[in-house]
Amino acid sequence: MTNDTTTGTWVAVGPAGAVGTIHRTADGFAVELYGRRGPGGTYPTLQSAKGAVHKAMGPLAERPEFRAH
Repeated sequence: MTNDTTTGTWVAVGPAGAVGTIHRTADGFAVELYGRRGPGGTYPTLQSAKGAVHKAMGPLAERPEFRAH
């Protein structure tokens, strides 16, 4: 998992493949979850955005790997 906050996009990859992305914005970090309607929200820090992606995967899901792009 990368904590490189100079990157603009991170892809969240779980056991079944990509589950979403995080994009750096002027307001923080925007989360987009694949297969879900509407935006995933904007978070003030990269760590909080990663936590939101993990939580959206469900209570028993393993934390996804975040790959910087």
